[in-house]
Parts: sequence; structure tokens; C-alpha cells
Amino acid sequence: MASVLRVSTRNARFQEWEALLSNRAKRQRAGEFLVQGVRPITLAARRGWRFRALIYDAGRPLSQWAQALLRDVPAVKVAMAPALLAELGEKEEGSPELVAVVEMPGGGLDRIEAGHDFLGVLLDRPASPGNVGSIIRSADALGAHGVIVAGHAADVYDPRCVRASTGSLFTLPVIRTPGPGEVAAWVTALRARGCPIVLAATDERGDRDVFDFDFTQPVLLLAGNEGTGLSAAWRELSDVVVSIPMAGAASSLNAANAASIFLYEASRQRRPARKRPRLNS
Repeated sequence: MASVLRVSTRNARFQEWEALLSNRAKRQRAGEFLVQGVRPITLAARRGWRFRALIYDAGRPLSQWAQALLRDVPAVKVAMAPALLAELGEKEEGSPELVAVVEMPGGGLDRIEAGHDFLGVLLDRPASPGNVGSIIRSADALGAHGVIVAGHAADVYDPRCVRASTGSLFTLPVIRTPGPGEVAAWVTALRARGCPIVLAATDERGDRDVFDFDFTQPVLLLAGNEGTGLSAAWRELSDVVVSIPMAGAASSLNAANAASIFLYEASRQRRPARKRPRLNS
């Protein structure tokens, strides 16, 4: 292993990394964020994300997993005192074996590949990092091609979002955009190239139920803020409003739960019909 930086006090370098946990502005200026946990770190490395530092526990023997990362992933190697690493890992008990400092990717909506089977999710001003991470996880699991986070929203590189995505943040494009204008131009360009994307707003009062909407066509789902729903600008851009039939006293669902239901229905419709076995007469 190459030369190792050792950190045993709350020096300036440690404070820079600590700020990445809670300070969005500093994450943006540095262009980097912290990744905690075996699965997220493994997926980030496997998918070719650029690592700036690998910070490991200087007080114990390392697993084969950690040793392999330190050996194979180009990054600054940092041996840190366990108590300090526990702060970066945000663990209630003990310290993690390793925390990664990962570079934010560049590029915009062109990172999303949109063809005739396109399925995407746009989140309008989501406030909860946990909800954003959970939706990214569902989008990955159910075959979506990308997630767009629009407007004044929770940061997709907030540690709470990264943890909630359980690594899915690293497996499909997650794009941040200021508002409808950039997305409208992107959709117009795709339609001009022969990809007829339908913008399907999601709301408790829709033009049709989720089960009656054709998800086999290229679709971008528009999901609103947890408290106020979709803004008027996104509603005007939408081609159709789709809803989930509700029963009981609940008037609405958690944003992550609702998005998962829409994505599951899209996945169900797109799955090739299975042949049923014949019954013996």
C-alpha cells in the first residue's frame, strides 16, 4: 500500500471531512461527500466512481474487504483514530472499519439514457433525504433508468440519503436540476429524436388509476413534495395525472411508498407475460 496519512487529532483535515456530514454548501464547494457502509462503498467502487480518500480504523486488523479496497482503489489512504472515525461513520457504538470520501459526478440530464423503454422518476422539491434515498433504491430495484431531483430539495449527497439508498445512488443516474425549464427542454429534444416520453404526474386525484395507465410506453413520473404536492409548473407540463386508489381513513401515502407503488406497477406491466402451465384434464 502507498504512503498513509495518519490522523489522531481533530486537525484541519478531519474537520473538513466532518463538515461533509452536515454542511451542504461545503459538500458542493469541495465536490465530494462521505460514503458509509460496506454495500454503498463496494458499489461505488464497482461502478467506477472516483474516490478521493479511504479512511480506515487504525486501531484494529482490517478485513479482506477493506484490505482489497485499500490495495485496489486509487485514493489517499488515511489511518484514523477509532474515536474520530466513529464520528465520521455516525455509529452509535464503535467505529466503522472504513469510510470513503467520494467525488461527485459531473454532467446533467444527458447522463440518463432514454430510449423507447425509458422509465424515470422526477421528484419536485422533496424535503426528506431519507425519502429521496428510499425512492432511489426503489427506482433501481424496479428497473428505472434515472432519478431527477428538481428545485429547492434535499441533497442527494446528504449521508441520510446515501444510507437510505443502500448503494443504489451509485448504480443509476441521479440528476439535480433547478426547475422545469431544463427538464422540459430535455424532453422536447428526446421527443424530436423519436422518443415519445409521457410526463405522468402523480396525485391522489388523478385522471386515471395507476392500474389503468399504460406504463409500457416511455414514462417520466412526476412526484410532488411530501407536504404540498406538485407545483403548478409541473402540473402544466404533465400529459396525464395518475393516482393510487385509496381505501380506509388514510388520505395519502408517504412519498417513498407511493413512488414505489407506481414503479412496481410499471415493472409489472413491462414484465413479459409468463406462460401458465396446462392443467391435466
